[in-house]
Formats: sequence, structure tokens, C-alpha cells
Amino acid sequence: MSLIKTSYGRRSFLKTSALAGGGMVIGFSWLASCKPSPEEIANLPKEWFEINGFLKIGDNGMATIMSPNPEIGQNVKTSMPMIVAEELDIAWNNVIVEQAPLNTKIYTNQLAGGSQSIRQGWDGLRMAGATARHMLKQAAAQKWEVPLEEITTENGVIHHKKSDQSLGYGEVASLAATLEVPKEVALKELDEFSIIGTATRNVDGEKIVTGKPLFGIDQYKEGMLIAMIVHPPAFGMKLKSFDASEVKKMPGIKDVFSIKTYEDGFNKSMFDADAFPELVVVVGNSTWEVMNAKKALKTSWEPFEGYEDVFANFSGDGTFSKSVPAGAENTESHMEKMEELSTKLAKEVRKDGDPEKAFKKAAKIIERSYTAPFLAHNTMEPMNFYADVTADKAVLSGPIQTPEFMEKSVAARIGLPLEKIDLQMTRQGGGFGRRLYGHFVVEAAAISQKMKSPIKLVYTREDDMTFGNYRPAYHARYRAALDENNNIIGFHVRAGGIPESPLFANRFPAGAIDNYLAESWEIASNISVGAFRAPRSNFIAGAEQSFLDEVAEAMGKDPFDFRLELLERATTNPVGEKNDYDAKRYAGVLELVREKSNWSPESTNNTYRGVSAYFCHNSYVANVLEMVMEKETPVVKKVYCAVDCGIVVNPIAATNMVEGGTVDGIGHAMYSGLTFKDGKPIQTNFDRYRMIRHKEAPKEIEVHFVQNKEHPTGLGEPPFPPIMGSLANALYKATGQRHYNQPYITQKKVVS
Repeated sequence: MSLIKTSYGRRSFLKTSALAGGGMVIGFSWLASCKPSPEEIANLPKEWFEINGFLKIGDNGMATIMSPNPEIGQNVKTSMPMIVAEELDIAWNNVIVEQAPLNTKIYTNQLAGGSQSIRQGWDGLRMAGATARHMLKQAAAQKWEVPLEEITTENGVIHHKKSDQSLGYGEVASLAATLEVPKEVALKELDEFSIIGTATRNVDGEKIVTGKPLFGIDQYKEGMLIAMIVHPPAFGMKLKSFDASEVKKMPGIKDVFSIKTYEDGFNKSMFDADAFPELVVVVGNSTWEVMNAKKALKTSWEPFEGYEDVFANFSGDGTFSKSVPAGAENTESHMEKMEELSTKLAKEVRKDGDPEKAFKKAAKIIERSYTAPFLAHNTMEPMNFYADVTADKAVLSGPIQTPEFMEKSVAARIGLPLEKIDLQMTRQGGGFGRRLYGHFVVEAAAISQKMKSPIKLVYTREDDMTFGNYRPAYHARYRAALDENNNIIGFHVRAGGIPESPLFANRFPAGAIDNYLAESWEIASNISVGAFRAPRSNFIAGAEQSFLDEVAEAMGKDPFDFRLELLERATTNPVGEKNDYDAKRYAGVLELVREKSNWSPESTNNTYRGVSAYFCHNSYVANVLEMVMEKETPVVKKVYCAVDCGIVVNPIAATNMVEGGTVDGIGHAMYSGLTFKDGKPIQTNFDRYRMIRHKEAPKEIEVHFVQNKEHPTGLGEPPFPPIMGSLANALYKATGQRHYNQPYITQKKVVS
């Protein structure tokens, strides 16, 4: 039996309160929401005591879990309540979950990002459910006048087997609410789980497929106007002037004006990234009328001078600045600059042994470079937000991954105290990092304040694809030194990008090679970038895993054997002390996928295979990709995935995330890219920006999870990076050509 303290960090998660209608409330942080079914609604208690951040038990035994977490498709609305229900020991069909409003006084980390929701919530969620169950048992023991240790629970029913008595949770909820919260409670043993580890359907699934209004774009309020923005056509430019005289006469148009998203001197958070601080706004009665007015608007733009953009750190304990140079940038010059820097000495990030000596005495040196372009997020749901700002209150609602941060930014921008801001979260039709950056939320608030009317701000696809916050462009140069016996004696990576480096210096194969050097460089840019699914890992994993395959071939080794030999070294005699991966777990996913795929490095039945593995967001993923060539076109037939993310809370949701990340990774590596000419994005919509198509997705994805007792770790992002390496390695086998530059579709032997 394991015990857990009923406080977590600096905040207490627990407190009790008597309900007006009888019952028990236990407050805690980091829960997610689901919605009641019609059957559950019919069985609701007559009265719920509404309060943020609480587990509520009604007098009929129903339990409600309220959620502060944004839902962006990662299915925490189902998985996180499962954890609470498990420790509460209540039947899942007696659980109702509601979305909690934003409340920074109660919750911490009301954020969706970094694949951290389950990992960070695990202890707190279990503790909340276990504490409620303990107090209910204590109340029953007091009612029956029997020892607490003789009390058991099952599916929301309390039993005393010696006296053959039982009662439902609701029958003692009011009494339990009067008891003192225990200092520690017992958690279930893992083999006692009956909800965690069972496939549980997405609680919003039916509403999603039947088109129920769950998303921000669905919102409609009486008297609401539609607003759209017009931003500079190129990065490096700013607004000079505009003429709205004719546009204001167009049908349905209410006003046209300019705004600054953030006023001069605004103290930005790291999520206030904004390429174009001054915008022209068109407001009207309908989307169609506003879109027509945008096209007719006459605008003039001019270059801006370079500047330093200052942001507050995530932790709030300091600031960092970002250089924003002047000038119109081009993809061609980007590639030239990156290639040039990749050949020069750069910032040394890690050095083990004497890599210079190893390369000097090497019998053979393998050197390869890899590149990837800027990428747009392209969330399925267009960027949007609703705002109704009055003199004494602001109500905002929509899809945002960082509501806590944006609430503060809105308050500062419109000049209202934080307690006057009511920011409500809707379900999000995709995020992938794009909705971490809430400039559009601030814009909506500023527009509503100006119009003195409720508005819904909507970005067209072109608005979003040309606005920025892209995945950065990257470059990595790898070198490996081999001795006369084809043993690896040195490894060197020099990686950088625009405007950040993708390097993780302490990840594999660091720790597995005696002589190791990692260097990093960056190029400042006025093209705004942001987190993209599995930031930095989404490039460096594919580059690293492609290079390791090429080194293995030069050494005459099977690619699995080569990786496992390195990981054995990192396990038994690691180099350095900063290695940020568990070599045994890393090797474990490789061994599992080799077994499940019945690996053979040789082509059989004209099927070509590539392997890859990577560690990020505290999880390990390995895959084998199978490809065939059909009329000179590569077709991905099957992908085997092995995943170690600790305890799997909801297998069906976990499988879905692995499948989605796999398809996403193949699509971006194979087809996607954003290029620039004179600061202008060339790909402004899906007619030019290539996404993966249904027929190009793998015909089958087979997912296997490592069974262990490790606490859950991230899963939204880890399946995304490694698939790019196995794709490149399979392409080599299928075409005889190595693929170094994404998107791979542009290379000669790979045709659409």
C-alpha cells in the first residue's frame, strides 16, 4: 500500500464544504472535463453546489469532476477524470465532468502544452479521489460504529461485510463533509485498477461527429458583430496608411480602424509573440460582408527598423529579449546562411573526451547535413475568439491553450483589473502549439472595447498562414569518426536554425560515445516562430535517426544492432553525467518494435523498411515503417509503433494519439514546407501548402505499449518526431537515394 500526503507542493488541494442539498465537495487542481449524458442528467441530484475546482458528490451518489484544463484533442477530458474515478472507487457511468472556468486563485498551470497534463496531474488527481473515498469510509464507520479498517468500497457503494451492511456514497456524503481531511491517504495498488487501463470512449465524441456547438467557431451571441484583421503582406513591414472611405460604405460594414495589439511598453509574456503589432480591423454584420470589405480596402505598408522584443519568462522570474532584424527575408538566402554557419565553429554546448583527436586519427569520416523548412500549424478550426468588453467587465470565450496568461494580457491591454476579466474556454479544433500564442485573444478584446459591442474575431486561412508563429527552419550537420576496424570513435553534431537551434545536446547518442561534441548556432529573423508539436525534436529526431542509419551501414551493422550496442554502452558505462534519457527504457522500445515487426533489414516482397527511435517529453517511441513503390511513387503500407509512456490511463485514447502523431509526422516530413520571397510567404492556403492526403496515410498502424509501473509521461508529442527518421530510412531502401532535405517529395526520385 502506498500513502500520499493530502497536500501537493505549496498549495493545498483539499478542503471540505457542506452542500446546500447535502453532499461532499473536495477541491483539487489539474482535472479535465467531460459532459453528462442525457441519462446522467436525468439522475442528477436536485441541487448542485457550484464551485470551481471541486469533486462533488451528490446525495444520490453521483460524482461531478470539474476541469480547469484546455482540451485540444488530446482527450484529457476523458483520461484525467478516469484517474479520479479510479481512486474514488466509483462506477464510471456515475461520473459527470464539467468544464471549470478560469480561476488563477484555485488552479495552477491552466495550460495545454508540452504533453504534461497527465504527467503533472497524476499524483494530485489520485490523491483527490483517494481522499474522498477515505472520508466516505470514515463517515460510514462512524454511522455504523465499526472500525474503519473493516470498511470496503466498490463502485460507489460502501460495505461492512461483518455486519452485512452497505450504503451508497450519497447516503453519507453530508456526514463525510463535516470530517477533518486526513493528513495522508492510501492509494490503490496498480493491480487493483479497474478504470485506469481500460479503453474508454471520448466523452465528447458523439457531440463532435454530430456537429454540436463545442468549439469557439460555433459561438453566436445576440448582437454580435464579425471582425477580421488585415496585416502587412510581408515580414519586415509595418502599416503606413490606409483608406477606408469607400469600404465603410459597403453593405453591412460598421467600422474600419487600426489597432495596436500591444501598446508600446507592454510587458509581454512569452505567449504574446506577435509579428505584426499594428493591424487594420474591419467590423461588420456578417463574415461574407467583412471578407468582401477586406478585399476592397486600400492599404499602404513600409519597412520597419530592427528592434529588441522583450518577453517575461514562463516562470515570471525574469525577462528575455529576441532580436528582430529589419529587412525582407528569402528562403534562398536562408538556406545559404544556414549552410555557411554549419561549417563554422559554433557555441560549444557539450564536449566529452577529445573529439578533435578522434576525428584527426579517424580512418573514415562520415559527414552529412539535414534541413527542414518553416511549417505552418494549420489548425483545422480557424483562429477565432469572442469578446464582449464593457466599461466594467470583459467576457471572452474561445479556443486558447494558455488562458491564464492571456487573461492577464487582456486585463493589461484594456485597462481592467484581473477580477473583471471572465475568460471562458471552449473545446479547440486543434492547437499543435499555435494556440499557445494568444495575440488574437488580445486583439478580440481591443476590438470589442473600441466598438463597444460584442464581436467574434475570425482569421481566414490566409490570415493565419501568413501571420507567423511558424515552426522554425532548421539545419543540422553530423559527423562520425570510424577507426580502421569500423568502430565509432567520435561523434559531432552542429545544429542551428532560424531563429533558434533544434539541438538537445544531452540526448542520445550523447552518453554512448567516448568522444562527443555538440555545437549550436542561431540566425535572428523577423519571421515570428513558436512551439510546433514536439518543439525542436520534430526536426532533430529525423536528422539524427537518418544519420545513425547511414553510419550503421558504413560500419556494416544492422541498424537495430547498432543502436542497441550504443544504448548498452550508455547503460553499463555511460559517458558523462548529464544524459537526460534512460538507456534501458530507450532500448526497450527498440526491442519491442523489432519483435512485433519481425524485423529483417532486407527487402521482402518488394517491401522496404526503415527504423527509428527517439526520446522526448519524458517518453520513448520506436517505429518500423514499411513502404512499397507503386509506379515510382512511395506508398507507406504499415507502421509498427512501440511506446513507453509509463502507465497508460486510457488505451484507446493513447492509441489514437500515436496514430495521429504518426500520420502527422509522415505528412510534414514528406510534403509540407513554407517558403518566402521578399518577406512574403509563398504558400498562403492549401492550394500551395501541401498536406498529407487520405490516400497517402499509412494503410495500417500497429501500436504496442511497454507494460510497466512507471508514472505516466507525455504522449501528445512523442510519437511525432521519430517517424520522420524511419520514413527517410525506408525511402533510402526503396529508392536507393538518401533524403536529407524536407519535404522529401521535392527530391528527384520521389514523385507525387
